[in-house]
Amino acid sequence: MILKSSTTSVVQKDILLTKRISIATTVGRGRLSKNTRTGYVQKHVVEKENHVMRKLFYMGLEPYEGRYTLQLQDWSERAFKRRGIDYVVVPGTTIDDTKAISVGQVLDAHGRSYFAMSQMMNLVQMMRNGEVTAEDVIFFEDMFQPGMESLPYIMDQIPAEQQPQVWIRCLAQAVDPDDFVHVWGMGKWMSLYEEMCNEFVTGVLASNEEMVANMKIANWKAPLYNISGLAFDKDEVQERVNGMIKDWTDRKNRVVFTARFDQEKQPDFYMDLAEKYADTDIEFAILQGGPLRSNNFKYIDRARQMEAEGKLVIYEDLKKDQYYDIVNNSKVLFNCALQDWTSNTVSEADALGCNVLFPAYRSFPEIFNNCHERMYIPWSIDDAGNKLEKLLLVPHKDVGKISDWTSSTIDRYIDIMQGNGEQWNRNNNRYRDEVAKGKY
Repeated sequence: MILKSSTTSVVQKDILLTKRISIATTVGRGRLSKNTRTGYVQKHVVEKENHVMRKLFYMGLEPYEGRYTLQLQDWSERAFKRRGIDYVVVPGTTIDDTKAISVGQVLDAHGRSYFAMSQMMNLVQMMRNGEVTAEDVIFFEDMFQPGMESLPYIMDQIPAEQQPQVWIRCLAQAVDPDDFVHVWGMGKWMSLYEEMCNEFVTGVLASNEEMVANMKIANWKAPLYNISGLAFDKDEVQERVNGMIKDWTDRKNRVVFTARFDQEKQPDFYMDLAEKYADTDIEFAILQGGPLRSNNFKYIDRARQMEAEGKLVIYEDLKKDQYYDIVNNSKVLFNCALQDWTSNTVSEADALGCNVLFPAYRSFPEIFNNCHERMYIPWSIDDAGNKLEKLLLVPHKDVGKISDWTSSTIDRYIDIMQGNGEQWNRNNNRYRDEVAKGKY
């Protein structure tokens, strides 16, 4: 529908048009186009109370043994089946069979590119074959998808009835000042890539309110939604330990650090804490799904030195089930990350009955539901130590609640894509009102 008024002034037209576009992005599928007569950018929409999603085309991530991506597709498919959703997993080809990160830190630099572009080729073929329609949704697990530019290139040239909704999940990117893209000097081109995505997607899914704020100050144009968590399936994780959550009194007096060993995760802070308790019986351990590696070698050198001095234990090349066995036999999972938008590690530990201690920073108050007993003042080693000592004594009374909440994250984004999750819409100028509110 194109707004028309022969008697409305140019200023009034602009106001009406802005309001109309705002409404359209929250209730229906829409594409921006330019009216050749007036020159105004206008929204063509199919107005609906909700979107009847005929089929979901799922664009997952390649599996890595040391990362949550190993289980991500399984977690998602379990939810799709439970919800009765007709879906297609768009296949991709892995660059090798190692399931290992060889180049880079977050995902393998070559592997991510290879898998994503092979996925895009398959998706484009499906679109060309007429398998994808305006009643369908394409969902990308990660906003960064090499080959993504092919979608607006195609969709700007095909009829509206062939244009699907496109939803993307943002995991960090250039809007995060501590993201690895800035460590490696990728910030400029990545921000331009994000700008391209904002020009054509139906919506962007953020994992928390603070990420929404970072998107806002970067002037992202696409509709933004907070799904308040990362994709997770508590049942699947517990199945990997055969449902046997270890009794607290049988657990090792151990504090584990499970984040990547990169500068944005502040491993020095964790090692400072380990030094503080070096003369106690507490085991401080580093758990890694591959070899211990970092974007700053000083952390490796210090960790190896502390290991030699008996102040630190390093578990490397862990398979996922081995990792879960150790967490299931530990008392506290400790985090001190500058960059960690929610973190899957908090959900995994909480699901396995392990206490969690994180900084009261960025996304963590939201995912912890403002629990002051399991968050410390950033970056106070004394407050972290005081909280740690208490959490080593007994399991916290709210163990299990975080993983219960994040286990419903996939349901939240399904609701949003079906038009039933407008309470998570953050497109108005009062979006910061939601920050302090508990989510569960």
